[in-house]
Amino acid sequence: MSTVTTQEEMTAVDEPLFPQTRSKRGEPTWEIAERYPRQGEWTEEDYFALEADYFVEFVDGVLEFLPMPTYNHQDIVKFLFLRLFDFVESRNLGKVQFAPLPVKLFKGRIREPDIVCLNHEQVKSAKGKYPQGADLVVEVVSPDDESRKRDHEDKPVDYARAGVKEYWIVDPETQTIKVLTLSGKKYKTHGEFQPGQTATSVLFDGFSINVADVFAAADQVDD
Repeated sequence: MSTVTTQEEMTAVDEPLFPQTRSKRGEPTWEIAERYPRQGEWTEEDYFALEADYFVEFVDGVLEFLPMPTYNHQDIVKFLFLRLFDFVESRNLGKVQFAPLPVKLFKGRIREPDIVCLNHEQVKSAKGKYPQGADLVVEVVSPDDESRKRDHEDKPVDYARAGVKEYWIVDPETQTIKVLTLSGKKYKTHGEFQPGQTATSVLFDGFSINVADVFAAADQVDD
């Protein structure tokens, strides 16, 4: 096998990732960018060392930057969080938290669910930092196509693989709450609930919520 390196290969290898001159006004701050790994080369240690004031998830060495939540999004999250908090913690079933909180699912996968319900063992194993897995997670879907694909297609695979027992997909665009429950290594649909119906949990027997009330919680401000 030839070991001769072509001029093109030498150029490709030697070519710097960022310009070697100092950043100019109006350009990206290359000096800061150079301090971080390239996409696909991040490790979990790099991820946790990142002091970010935005939502970011870790997928096989790549950072996925999530859209900033809107006021209406947060109204829905708050409504659901308070209902789950009252139900779960008053019965001593575990703890309920909300994003931003990185949840370690398995090697190469860290997600930040909008709401996460943890059993006592998961809380204990987190040691005050980041939990490994969860019992139930909730995602309130943002309207952009990337977010919709992530919440509806990618995250069900990730959460099922991690053994998350129940996953609620709350979709303001379709006005639906889809409840997925773990069956073996995959999810099955417990129900896809619409306004006029009551969404129910399999994991938390007795927990239910009026779908119309969830979406009414969003403060619809007229222009």
